[in-house]
Amino acid sequence: MGTPSRRAPGPPQRAPRGTPPPSGPSAEFRAGFACFAGRPNVGKSTLMNALVGAKVAITSSRPQTTRRAVRGIVHRPDAQLIIVDTPGLHRPRTLLGERLDSLVRSTLTEVDVIGFCIPASERIGPGDRYLAGEVAGSGKTPVVAIVTKTDEASRERVAAQLAAVVELGDWADVVPVSAVTGFQLDMLADVLISHLPPGRPLYPDGDLTDEPEQQLAAELIREAILEDVRDELPHSIAVVVEEMTPRDGRDDLIDVHAVMYVERPSQKAIVLGPKGSRLKEVGTVARRQIEALLGRHVYLDLRVKIAKDWQRDPRQLRRLGFYG
Repeated sequence: MGTPSRRAPGPPQRAPRGTPPPSGPSAEFRAGFACFAGRPNVGKSTLMNALVGAKVAITSSRPQTTRRAVRGIVHRPDAQLIIVDTPGLHRPRTLLGERLDSLVRSTLTEVDVIGFCIPASERIGPGDRYLAGEVAGSGKTPVVAIVTKTDEASRERVAAQLAAVVELGDWADVVPVSAVTGFQLDMLADVLISHLPPGRPLYPDGDLTDEPEQQLAAELIREAILEDVRDELPHSIAVVVEEMTPRDGRDDLIDVHAVMYVERPSQKAIVLGPKGSRLKEVGTVARRQIEALLGRHVYLDLRVKIAKDWQRDPRQLRRLGFYG
């Protein structure tokens, strides 16, 4: 992974909505932003990683894994597509949930095209219908309906889902895909890029995300614990990397000091496990992932602290990086 760029250069010169997609040898370069939206656990992060060709967002079988607007960058000779993966829209039960929903809604108003994700393997429900109305109300921004996880459904089920999705809204396009098998990923990229305005690249060639490496490392730690604790306390965990620096005299070793926050003493005991065994296993998995990210050996110092009811406390949310 290239060194992440912290901020894109100035905004591209925009073309009017409805500008036809580029074609032919003299086609204009296109650059812009696409946002993936949908309810929790519909495969948004996995899809973004597949399109980017690298892991820039953590994934988990637990709903509401994504807590930030993570950008992944797709480079092509004719275009640069910046995909913004957002938390799943849901009925919030905490202040954290309210802030995540607010983040999604603000992101929907700032992109060039919206990808509304609906899994092929699940019937359309009231939540999908509600969210279809939400994205449709995002002004003049075109919305592409993306039927995800086609590898988990039969051909007949996929066909039925496509028909149901067509009836759900007035979509600019409808594309079935599988991030696992690669089915129609190139087609999806083509469709999203066709809705971008002409403009110069926003990020240097080779950058795959603008997420700071320290934040990526924190997310990899959270991913490791989410897969280990299963349904016990996924939403009560936050991770902060307090320091990430090269070891003195060792160019091949990075010291990473991180704190995992939970809300109650009983949750801390779950994370630690008997005699600290679970925390040790999580640290081993996370360290390997961070080493793959940084391309160097890592010493991971991982501690667990209690931040009582942090999901409902405005001051603690700010301290953990969740701003209103």
